Amino acid sequence: MNPRPTPVTPDALRLAQALQRSEPLARLGQLLRDSAARFDAIRPSLPAALAPHVKPGPVDELGWSLLAANASVAAKLRQLLPRLEAVLKERGWEISAIRVKVQSTSG
Repeated sequence: MNPRPTPVTPDALRLAQALQRSEPLARLGQLLRDSAARFDAIRPSLPAALAPHVKPGPVDELGWSLLAANASVAAKLRQLLPRLEAVLKERGWEISAIRVKVQSTSG
């Protein structure tokens, strides 16, 4: 019995290589890192019970989004926005807006 050979994709690039070689993908990678860094900066300012229900969202020219697990989490986040914006400003980010969005659950 011969084992099935693993399919080989010619010239397959690792994700990191693809990100380096493509300007749009490199920009996407930079935005993802920026979003993660912002989230790391504000995470200590989130109440412990709330933090697991919040994820970093996209960064664009209009601002940054936080993704809330549900409407209750979103409401609490909106109350915390002045504090979160202050933390980001203290860390050197120019903040135009932090948007709070309820993360859609597709199932």
